[in-house]
Amino acid sequence: MNYLNTKGRIFDIQRYSVHDGPGIRTIVFLKGCVLRCRWCCNPESQEYKIQTMKVLGEDKVIGRDVTVEEMIKVVEEDRPYYRRSGGGLTLSGGESLCQPEFARDLLRAAKEHGLNTALESMACAPFETIETILPYLDLYLMDIKHTNPAKHKEFTGRPNDLMMENARKVALSGKCKLIIRVPVIPTFNDTIEEIQGIARFADTLPGVEQLHLLPYHRLGQDKYIGLGRPYLMEGILPPTKEHMETLKKAAESVSSLHVQIGG
Repeated sequence: MNYLNTKGRIFDIQRYSVHDGPGIRTIVFLKGCVLRCRWCCNPESQEYKIQTMKVLGEDKVIGRDVTVEEMIKVVEEDRPYYRRSGGGLTLSGGESLCQPEFARDLLRAAKEHGLNTALESMACAPFETIETILPYLDLYLMDIKHTNPAKHKEFTGRPNDLMMENARKVALSGKCKLIIRVPVIPTFNDTIEEIQGIARFADTLPGVEQLHLLPYHRLGQDKYIGLGRPYLMEGILPPTKEHMETLKKAAESVSSLHVQIGG
């Protein structure tokens, strides 16, 4: 049972969530990320180190170290909701794969407790790392942000080659359900052509049936102020409902995928 002593660093726990997987879920947010997306709504997740952020004028410590055993006890508290709704545990971030041992062992603990498991991730890690997690994973919610490596690097800090390669490898493994998600960001990937490019790619992945379009929002803007960082999307407005519907239809027109707004 040594895996229950594996330590990780988290910055938030969200209970009773109806997003990021089926049913009612508990989402555990892990510290650390290799990308620096301009629109990131959790900038406090990017650094692995424990930070201080101003929240409503008060200093708040962001990040704490926990064990798998501590976390699974928290997750277990809401078992009645999971049982009735088909919910369970979702790991998010940041990028959960920055803490692969903790992610793997927490998912393992959830599976051994009979819970549904999901991972929200950009797949920006060696596939050998991802392989260690797949046996304990029911659903992989994988971001594909763009098909153009240069533009992907311009807006996130890294090209997309590894993520797209890993998407194909995860799909080919057949070890878990894979859903492709696209954060729809004005000035980055919100044209019909760009969304269709992602839809065409997702449609080539074996077993992938769903594409989720997630509209950009500005809910994390105050966090940048609290961290003393500039918000690089200043002045960029969220896409309208009408534009999201246009993109949804555009993706459907070039793929056999079930396309939905939100997810």
